[in-house]
Amino acid sequence: MEDDAPVIYGLEFQVGLEETGGRCRLWLTRTCKRAHTDGKDSGLPGQGLGRRDQLGGWPSKAEGRHGPQRASARPAGARALTPQTAETDAIRFLVGTQSLKYDNQIHIIDFDDENNIINKNVLLHQAGEIWHISASPADKGVLATCYNKTSDSRVQACAAVWRMPKELESGSHESPDDPASNAQTLELLCHLDNGAHGNVACVVWEPMGDGKKVISLADSHILLWDLQASSSQAVHIHAVGLSGSFLRFIFSTPCLYSDGLYCQIYCIENAHGQLVRDLDFNPNKQYYLASCGDDCKVKFWDTRNVTEPVKTLEEHSHWVWSVRYNHSHDQLVLTGSSDSRVILSNMVSISSEPFGHLVDDDDVSDPEEHHAEKSKEPLQDNVIATYEEQEDSVYAVDWASADPWLFASLSYDGRLVINRVPRALKYHILL
Repeated sequence: MEDDAPVIYGLEFQVGLEETGGRCRLWLTRTCKRAHTDGKDSGLPGQGLGRRDQLGGWPSKAEGRHGPQRASARPAGARALTPQTAETDAIRFLVGTQSLKYDNQIHIIDFDDENNIINKNVLLHQAGEIWHISASPADKGVLATCYNKTSDSRVQACAAVWRMPKELESGSHESPDDPASNAQTLELLCHLDNGAHGNVACVVWEPMGDGKKVISLADSHILLWDLQASSSQAVHIHAVGLSGSFLRFIFSTPCLYSDGLYCQIYCIENAHGQLVRDLDFNPNKQYYLASCGDDCKVKFWDTRNVTEPVKTLEEHSHWVWSVRYNHSHDQLVLTGSSDSRVILSNMVSISSEPFGHLVDDDDVSDPEEHHAEKSKEPLQDNVIATYEEQEDSVYAVDWASADPWLFASLSYDGRLVINRVPRALKYHILL
């Protein structure tokens, strides 16, 4: 089933239903249920969702479908989102909760694209509230989290590598509708903590590797780790210090490290007027990357000349927390912001296909058609769509690993929204 209407999933510690004035809201939780898209798409992002009206889900049989109802539970906070990178057949995302009151969880979200149905599994993450999550590029069952824990009345930011239960790696089993008590736990493989370098903010896997090399950002240091057999032990290989209020890039994409040592490749001073929140490398153009920050801007850089950005987007009205290139079609760029909006931009002029899809000479039999292809003008950059289904700050956006036309966004109130690239643009890119 191909439909531009979004599918919405929410995280909560109990099922909460609220229905007033024909508008139905359901946060799906540790006792979550399936989310359906029961409205018709009007062709505009975030509109024409019928009875759902940008809010998702059906009430349970026990709750009924008629009459105003209200639940006492509150949605779980969430900031951490990642696709299951090693999974290339199924559409699957991992979401981590952020709660001081309850045991935190990782929700494994499977999306059935043909039927517009979300299936879920829930894993307990009792170590603490999750601030960042990343999945191994080589092993479906392995992931890393950055989390807070309290020790001697002090809050520490730590990191660890975990393995999910074997039967959940492929997402083939769905948690029962009721019983948080039956939620499974993660297996701790190793810690990525080094007290000498401070609190850990994020963990990043070597993108094209075998899942044995990771780096962690701890305060003003970058640490390189080597995960031993079965990821059961992490060996700290090297650390390098960072200083100053600028973007400093320690490695280049083609060569992550040399002889176990880092070398600084380039440095972008004053990249943003305020804090830099996120960055992402263009997967098809090795010298290009995007960054975003608290100055409400998204900037695109050519690392061969970092004196000024090649492009700047100023579409958001508050801090921009997340930016992601599409893995297959790098002209598609997602951004998420504290203004509660997700923006999909078409940055075609600085993409790997600035003239659109070009046909090989051998595939063109008509000389006039061949000439038309050769004389194409560069396409124009533009905002494709602005998605406003979220009601809170959007802290994370990401593309599905198994489907280049599908992406997810996560807001702090625990709402995960799954959207598709508009069909008209998809066919324009492909054809």
